[in-house]
Amino acid sequence: MDRVRFGRALGFGARQAVKTLVTAVDAATTENPSGKSADRGGSTGPEARTAERTASEAPAAQTLVAKAAHKAAQSVVQSREVRTALKRGKKRFGEAAWEPFARLSGVLWLEFAGVFFGIFALFAAGAVWKLRTQWHAAANSDEHRQLVGALAMLAIFGYFCVSSFVRARKRERRR
Repeated sequence: MDRVRFGRALGFGARQAVKTLVTAVDAATTENPSGKSADRGGSTGPEARTAERTASEAPAAQTLVAKAAHKAAQSVVQSREVRTALKRGKKRFGEAAWEPFARLSGVLWLEFAGVFFGIFALFAAGAVWKLRTQWHAAANSDEHRQLVGALAMLAIFGYFCVSSFVRARKRERRR
């Protein structure tokens, strides 16, 4: 059976069930016409027979209403269970998929920052290598100040590079 025919059949069945339920509810909530006919003098015409038939169908309609109410209560309980199950599933999905992704992206960011700081440390190391002969020069010479600045830059960016990779390894091992 294809989707269209199945949908039509399902829709037809649902509409018929609603019509039956509405008819049963109307029959259960209407006043008993047999009480009115007794006041008129006890006629035994077609109205009295319809009233007798409705009076005999009233308990059946009440059971239908009770069944429908019970089914509605069950569906409410089931929807609450589904809602709590969805919340649990969302939480477990976050634990299973999002947390490792966040941890690994943090590790990747720390490694990227370590490489970035390492590039600056390499430039500083190159400057220190070029100016290494100026170590014993006069303290007020321009080359000596450049050497001290390059050493400070090498120390700072070297520390940032190494500490960034150390933090990345700690975060990677953490669970």
